[in-house]
Amino acid sequence: MRFHLLVLTVMSVAFGNATNSEASDALKIAAQIDRHIDERLQLEGVSPTPDITDQQFLRRVTLDLAGRIPTAAERTAFLEQNELAPQARRELLVQQLLDSPDYAFHTRNQLDILLLLRQEHNASWREYLLEATNDNRGWDTIFREIFQPEDTLSTDVRPVTYVIKQLNDLDALTNNASVKWLGVNIACAKCHDHPLVDDWTQDHYYGMTSFFKRTFRTKQGFLSERFEGLPKYTDIYGDEQQPGLMFLTGEQVDVPPLEMEDDALKKLQAAIKTSEQDDKSPPPPRPDFRPRTKFVELALGDNENRFFAKNLVNRLWARLLGRGLVHPLDQMHSQNPASHPALLNELAQYAEASGYDIKRMTQAMVLTNVYARSVNDDQAEHGLTSPDLFAAGIPRPLAPRQLSLSLRVAGRSPEKLKGRVDTESWDAEREKLEKASEGIARELLIPSEGFQIPVTEALWFSNNLSLQKDLLSSSNDRLVGYLKQLESDDEAILAAFISVLNRTPTDEEKAATKQYLATRGDRREDGLKQVAWALMATPEFRFNH
Repeated sequence: MRFHLLVLTVMSVAFGNATNSEASDALKIAAQIDRHIDERLQLEGVSPTPDITDQQFLRRVTLDLAGRIPTAAERTAFLEQNELAPQARRELLVQQLLDSPDYAFHTRNQLDILLLLRQEHNASWREYLLEATNDNRGWDTIFREIFQPEDTLSTDVRPVTYVIKQLNDLDALTNNASVKWLGVNIACAKCHDHPLVDDWTQDHYYGMTSFFKRTFRTKQGFLSERFEGLPKYTDIYGDEQQPGLMFLTGEQVDVPPLEMEDDALKKLQAAIKTSEQDDKSPPPPRPDFRPRTKFVELALGDNENRFFAKNLVNRLWARLLGRGLVHPLDQMHSQNPASHPALLNELAQYAEASGYDIKRMTQAMVLTNVYARSVNDDQAEHGLTSPDLFAAGIPRPLAPRQLSLSLRVAGRSPEKLKGRVDTESWDAEREKLEKASEGIARELLIPSEGFQIPVTEALWFSNNLSLQKDLLSSSNDRLVGYLKQLESDDEAILAAFISVLNRTPTDEEKAATKQYLATRGDRREDGLKQVAWALMATPEFRFNH
């Protein structure tokens, strides 16, 4: 009893910003997730792979929540928490990562990729995403801020960067809004009804386009909306159609008639044109009826489809488990049901009830048994041929920022990093790492489904002497500088594996590495550089597994 009380005390103190209720809710949701997944496995007669080790869990969850590999000091601190039960230790680690600056930076990077495929040069947009993440704003709040700022005259135009970047391509704005926020790709319904999906017609496509048709940008950078205008299209029979405003659910929106005299309308149109061309002209008046506002209302409204909530949890699930409950992620329709429909519905309900709290939903998912399953390279042999059963872990390639940041952490001296992550100054340190990682990140492709390490990436790493010189510097603040000060090759090999791969070497790896260093003779420092570089260049380092 004393031990359990100690565990509870330690956890309640360490959980910091999270309330006991939030932690308890996350564990309840995690248990429900596992129940759904396990019931399906039992039905299929499939046994899941074993749980990953603690050191594997540390690497996996740190990459997922912090966007980088753990430091050697973090590994030691985690593995030596012997006063806690194994599960309690993992729960505490997850909460510490969620409360860290790393989580905010990493989530910002992930949102940047999701929404605009990386805008690393756009400081104001990335600043907005970081601020929203630090505040733990609900996904619905971010959605509202991006599509429909409350005040047209607001000086904060950062969130509407998403819309502004796509205003010149109405088709792209329409489909991206549908894909990124609702999990539905309706691009194929532009020229005709969708050829493969009965759910989507041209009316759906142009009905969605109608929500953005009136949007324009003033010269001052504000988003505004015209008082009139709806798209028209020609159907396959050559007839002109005007569908009006229609959401993906098929719900039609009544557009009130514009009750304005011709002279007044002409003056208004002139004022709009001036605001588009003159950076000193204030935004024109806001219309009473605003299509983008209706789009937000319908997306967040109470409907059976729950596209908004389901898309959020499906994308989070795919990010953390390697594959969506609905796969592909942009094919949420009746002919492509979820692998676990009841689970998807429950998670969507939880998302709504939690205020679309990304942090708490993430917490629940990474505390599941399914998240902690080991990867099995020979799945067919073990009857694990269907990835949508989630019987085994799915390796995931690191995003450009994840890989770049991890290289920076791996290349630093473990002594110089020791203790810094736990200090109040880590926020500034992480920001420095972010800036230092920009150059590498820009050279890397955003992984797609079925990702294979491209030849261009391999050649870039192989031929980039300045990168190698930077990462493999023998100065005291770098890994190689630290390794060369260690007296024995055994110590150096152990430190290299822990720093780069976050694990101890196997006996075979240790023997092979030791033999290689022996061949270098008096050029030990050069040999250590090659060892460090070989570890950084492995597929094991390139993937989260």
